Amino acid sequence: MKFLSILKRLFTKVFQPINGNAAFWVFMYTLGLVCTYAVVPNKRGYHAYELAPTELFFDITILCVLIALLPGMIKKWAKRIIYVIAYTVAIIDVYCFVKFDTTITPTMLLLVGETNSDEASEFLESYLSLSIIFSRLGRVLLVLLVHIVWAIIWKKRKKCAEWIKRKMPKAEKTATIWNKAKPYLGVIALALFIYSATECFSNKTAFVRLMSYDNIGDVEHELTEKNRAVLYQPIYRLVFSVYANELTAKQIKTLVKNIDNVKVDSCTFRSKNIVLIIGESYNRHHSSLYGYGLKTTPLQEKRARKGELIPFSDVIAPWNLTSFVFKHLFSLYTVGDKGEWCDYPLFPELFRKAGYHVTFLTNQFLPQAKEAVYDFSGGFFLNNPELSKAQFDTRNTRLFYFDAGLINDYDKLKSENEENNLIIFHLKGQHVDYRTRYPKDRAKFTADDYERPDLNKKELKVLAHYDNAILYNDSIVDQIVKRFEDEDAIVIYVPDHGEECYGKGVHFYGRMHSTEITARLAREEFDIPFWIWCSHKYMVNHPEILKEIVEAKNRPYMTDALAHTLLYLGGIYTPFYRESLNVLSPEFDEKRPRILKNTTDYDKLNVED
Repeated sequence: MKFLSILKRLFTKVFQPINGNAAFWVFMYTLGLVCTYAVVPNKRGYHAYELAPTELFFDITILCVLIALLPGMIKKWAKRIIYVIAYTVAIIDVYCFVKFDTTITPTMLLLVGETNSDEASEFLESYLSLSIIFSRLGRVLLVLLVHIVWAIIWKKRKKCAEWIKRKMPKAEKTATIWNKAKPYLGVIALALFIYSATECFSNKTAFVRLMSYDNIGDVEHELTEKNRAVLYQPIYRLVFSVYANELTAKQIKTLVKNIDNVKVDSCTFRSKNIVLIIGESYNRHHSSLYGYGLKTTPLQEKRARKGELIPFSDVIAPWNLTSFVFKHLFSLYTVGDKGEWCDYPLFPELFRKAGYHVTFLTNQFLPQAKEAVYDFSGGFFLNNPELSKAQFDTRNTRLFYFDAGLINDYDKLKSENEENNLIIFHLKGQHVDYRTRYPKDRAKFTADDYERPDLNKKELKVLAHYDNAILYNDSIVDQIVKRFEDEDAIVIYVPDHGEECYGKGVHFYGRMHSTEITARLAREEFDIPFWIWCSHKYMVNHPEILKEIVEAKNRPYMTDALAHTLLYLGGIYTPFYRESLNVLSPEFDEKRPRILKNTTDYDKLNVED
């Protein structure tokens, strides 16, 4: 009996953190559940984090234990502070979801930080209305209202207790029953706590891992892993957003500091108009320019037959993540160099300093509230006001559903061009979801066009969507080229990386982000199309460059070195330029290792063409 009594006292103490903070536990748990389900899109295929109720039990219970360890007055103020933070962040998070179809993100936080008082006032006037109460945000506000009512009643608990005694004589018996139940509730609470800790352990370790990196690129890569952290609560999303902004701020600081160190010795303006088209998610082996069975690039092939477009046969991307590739494309840094990419100047800075008018038209990297961390990571150094001013003279200000909108934007902005121009187009290309990357009336391929008995009907449809997106992209790049046919111009096309789309014997599309890079994965996700087009005027004025392009077309090349080729085409002489990295130079280092994701030598994988 004595042992049983000891056990009862022990489990009563186990239950004490919850029992002593009962209202806190109930309201915070309820708020957490409401926030979890309030931000689930009302679309097919979306659902709430399955372990939310379990992990939330663990989170709130841990908080109660920590609060129980605090002295009386500090305990009271700790709970008040947590209440204010929890409800404020929850309201902001759900409000953002209701109004902008996104929860708190790094970009959202960045935009808020750049908003002045007048803009904030206009925002509140525009978006705060009575109707918001009846949206999903109303659920959060209802929890808050009930909590306030409870707090008022609790403050007058002594009077309430006296009233209960008078009106409910049996209330004391209920209290006695509750006291007797505490040991058993302690057993249940302990069992649930152990169970929830076991269930959410992997997500907690993933969160700790996510918050332990020292650069935003590694954070993005972590978020591509299958066992990535699920930021299922507003407070976690806020903490992550603050963390992501701190990481980018470090690299921004370095880049801004280096603006004054950008040095150009001289410039011959070798090419009057240099056009760089950056595509997206383009598997070279789905291009008929490179031998694909379906005619996905008829317009490029037509130009190639005329001899004005020269396709390169052996070009790869250094990464299969857009943000990593963009940092390598824009920086004079190449894989294997000392330091980080942000320690080196960005090539548009050098072009501007040399006297080129630089235009940047992007259909992906404009700061917006709904921006995913991938776009945030890839575009932060392009959108920072100081860096943007250092790199670009002209920029577009809106995004388009289809890439044709970007060409229309250029038509409006081309009057700003000067005698010597660098014009960069960044397309949305074949970015997932493929069926949304081309107008429906531009569809040509269907599931019936493929002799692939290994694929089911759904997989064949996805494959057709991808090829239709490539066909539409063919028309877009051709329209861009057309705008320079009468100019002294050279156009370079390069996508950021490849994309899996049901390659031979593979039931998968997208990118795998595997730590192990196999020959098949390298072929599908790193092999990319790369070509250079020259206008008639350019070929007449620069026959030596045309000859260099033709001689270079079969050289093994990785696009982290593209900036050096661009500097050569611009005739820009700078200490940062390296002849061995210019693919058009006879001194180009063809034996330079092409290292994928800083781990694997592409040329040792025996990749099939």
